[in-house]
Amino acid sequence: MNHILQIQEPIGKIQTPTDLFKRVQKVNIDHSKEHFIAITLTTKNLVINTHIISIGILDASLIHPREVFRKAISDNAHSLILAHNHPSGSVQSSEADKAVTALLKQAGEIIGISVIDHIIFTETDFISMKEQGSF
Repeated sequence: MNHILQIQEPIGKIQTPTDLFKRVQKVNIDHSKEHFIAITLTTKNLVINTHIISIGILDASLIHPREVFRKAISDNAHSLILAHNHPSGSVQSSEADKAVTALLKQAGEIIGISVIDHIIFTETDFISMKEQGSF
């Protein structure tokens, strides 16, 4: 089953993690399941598209670089920002979050599409892994 969905929203500029959080809050998701989202960007950090890459279970979702970068390549993106929710209500990054972020950053470096941040969010709160130093 293909879980890659395109979210139609007005294009905007991402300048801060708060801008990103406001954008992912607009994505209609079921907060009882983990959703992994990629936001593709131009060279000036203008949003090209917002894509739901994977919908998981309560505490996990399957992520592979191929799925994440397929839409970024088709969008002709310069960079992307990753986001996923934690149904538990905690915004703390896990070791698995750090590992998948490192893998995706490495894949992005190889193909020339930078991963510039990864946020973890709940319905009311978020953290930026970049600002936290886990990036």
